[in-house]
Amino acid sequence: MDIKVNFSGRSIRYTEEEIATVVDAMRNAEPLTQARHLQDFESKFARYQGVAEGSCFAVMNGCAALEMSAQLCRFKPGDEVVIPSHTFTASCYPYIKHGGHVVWADIDLATRVVTAETIERVMTPKTKAVVVVHLYGYVADMPAIVSLCKERGVILIEDTAQTIGSELGGVKAGAFGDMAIFSFHSHKNLTTLGEGGMLYVRDPKLAALVPGLRHNGHCAYDFERPDYWKPAMGNVDVPTIDGEMLMPSNYSLGEVECALGAKMLERIDTINDEKRCRAMRFIDGLSDWPELEFHRVPTRRHNYHLLAARMTSGTEKRDAFMRAMYEKKGVKCVVQYIPLDRYDFYTRLGYGRADCPNADTFFDTMISFPFQHWMPEDQFQYMLGAARAVMESLR
Repeated sequence: MDIKVNFSGRSIRYTEEEIATVVDAMRNAEPLTQARHLQDFESKFARYQGVAEGSCFAVMNGCAALEMSAQLCRFKPGDEVVIPSHTFTASCYPYIKHGGHVVWADIDLATRVVTAETIERVMTPKTKAVVVVHLYGYVADMPAIVSLCKERGVILIEDTAQTIGSELGGVKAGAFGDMAIFSFHSHKNLTTLGEGGMLYVRDPKLAALVPGLRHNGHCAYDFERPDYWKPAMGNVDVPTIDGEMLMPSNYSLGEVECALGAKMLERIDTINDEKRCRAMRFIDGLSDWPELEFHRVPTRRHNYHLLAARMTSGTEKRDAFMRAMYEKKGVKCVVQYIPLDRYDFYTRLGYGRADCPNADTFFDTMISFPFQHWMPEDQFQYMLGAARAVMESLR
């Protein structure tokens, strides 16, 4: 098969300045972890997000941030956590690992994300936390969701893995909730050499626990030592809140990755704006075929991490379109995010039933187009022309 436009696992190409930043950190960072580049990245990220200094913590990937957010929820037996059924698996299993009982929420068919209404529909007196996933790069209706969670006294966590830089009402995605996670995976609009993530924690009392959770319980001694080497270079203690001990891990992000992340913050808005502009061109270029339904958002509420559509005329036509795009045109589209309740893994755990018809409908008819930022213009134009030709052939 002659692939002309592949669905790449790499979203961006680094600039020469970004490469030079990495090389400089490789040569000169001392040590290569837990040092000045980490502090610089966290500080710049907090400023970019418009949140308090000391509330953002760089970690090895987005899943590590999810793990720590789940720990900080401190679930008790019977506590429920509401999670969209339509999301990547990492949005869910950390909360199961740390004692939460999952309740699936449906999505809105037009926006592909949860709403206050779909969340409230499945909330009970046992609901301890809600995880809102801003999927595909679009910010959910956070003012309504924040109001709902505050009214119910529920912890609100934003999974902002795909939505860095998107905003609603001048507030960045990930700055609405009690906690938020970000991913800098290879496929994201900002990536730190393949892996990386960030955890935001609003409550200073909880935020104070994160450095120990992230780095093996490592902490300073709480007394002055006459000899700096006695009793040891550093102490180890288990982070504790309200008498409850939280076991630490090692989720640290290296200095090279942190240096790159801080540098990439300088152009993330440009990357997002360029992808959004290109998405508008693609969507508008296919407006003659309304049965290929996109989510058209020309504002910074959407960063178009991914470019997804759904075939409103059904699964069979979706499959025919994807087959023709691949076999006749050499354009590799994909289908993403099977509703989690349909995975064998979650079925075996007892989470195989969900009342999420919109999630099922969207997944069964969705198409995700190749949309890496570095895609050459001639490839983009070829993909648009191919999509138009295939849609015309299917009429």
